[in-house]
Amino acid sequence: MKPVQSLVVLLLAVAIGIVAAQWLGAEDLNRYGEVILRHGGYDYHSNLPKVALLAVIAVLVLWLLWSLIAAPFRAWGRYRRKQGRVRLIDGLQAYEHGQWQRAEKLLDGAAQDSEVTAIALANAVRSAQARADGAGGETLLQRLGERDATLHALLRAEQLLGRDLPVDAINTLDAAAIQPLPPRGLWLRTEALARAGRAHEAYGQLGALRQSKVLPSEAASELEARLAAQALLEAADVNALAAQWETTPKALRPTPEVVGAYATRAVALEWDEPALLALEQALDQRWDDELVALYGRLPVDRLATRQANLQRWRNVHDDSAALRLAQGRVALAQQDWTAADAFLHEAIAAGAGAPAWEALGEAFAQRGEHALATQCLANALRLQRGEDSVALVRAGSTEAPLRATVEEQPTVVQPPVYDAKDR
Repeated sequence: MKPVQSLVVLLLAVAIGIVAAQWLGAEDLNRYGEVILRHGGYDYHSNLPKVALLAVIAVLVLWLLWSLIAAPFRAWGRYRRKQGRVRLIDGLQAYEHGQWQRAEKLLDGAAQDSEVTAIALANAVRSAQARADGAGGETLLQRLGERDATLHALLRAEQLLGRDLPVDAINTLDAAAIQPLPPRGLWLRTEALARAGRAHEAYGQLGALRQSKVLPSEAASELEARLAAQALLEAADVNALAAQWETTPKALRPTPEVVGAYATRAVALEWDEPALLALEQALDQRWDDELVALYGRLPVDRLATRQANLQRWRNVHDDSAALRLAQGRVALAQQDWTAADAFLHEAIAAGAGAPAWEALGEAFAQRGEHALATQCLANALRLQRGEDSVALVRAGSTEAPLRATVEEQPTVVQPPVYDAKDR
């Protein structure tokens, strides 16, 4: 109790005592009861109100004596707590400033205050980890485990995920002593499940994550799309893939990441028709260059239908380099060399980059023109390194190339850029 409060209580007790003393001066108090105390051969007589008042006074005196005796100890305890708070604040500030060793020392000292032991040790562990003191961090982490099992498990799971040990992280977070998991624990377990190849289980935790609001709404939506796509890619067979696709929210199905994962896994399981249909519906609903590129490179049949769809989309999206690349790939699969050359050069001119050069190199290689195929692949590597591509030159040609780079050509159907007389 604070000194001011003690003083108020004492004054109140004195006032009550004065009033009670006047009341006790009355002569008819024996009617309330009489108390007889027999000790050492003597009898002491008094009435009940007086005895009750004496008992209250005795208790107050004892309380006052105890307060006086305990006052130095309470003051010392308050001083230690205040010092602990100062160490905690200074330690956290040092941690934010990157003074890892000072932060660890201050936070370790602040941990002596039992009220802040867990938070101080947790940040001391992070300080030790920041300066790569594995042994010191492990010692602090073990001390933390003795005081706060939940916080210990969260830090341990973070460490295990950093070492790419998701299964161990899941086992740590599944300990019965820390259930139910706090929001951060749910998020860590979701990430661990995804890394462990159990995205369908992680997807089942999304409802609890959203309810806990541990992630902003935008980040939660991105996580949902990523887990939905990963769960589709992890489907073991066609039945599992179909079931996972049915459980995927309809709002997510047209998104490029999700429908792309579904189509890729369906083709891998030789379920070509649903894969193409899903991509066509998604592209009709919302255009995406990555999806049309995937549509063009899938190793499936229906080449004439796919080329017709690509041409139909080109009437609306004529500026898409990915669309021209997809047309070139399908023409290449049809072994229509003339159309493949034209489409792939258009794609390169439109900025399709290294993938278009690789496809053009494949076209030359299939026709046995390995020198030109090598030049195309070299251009693909140049673009990946951030360098400019160079024009194609047929072996034995003495004329300079028409242009320095193929990308400079206008985005219309053009013949291949090499010396025509050597064709």
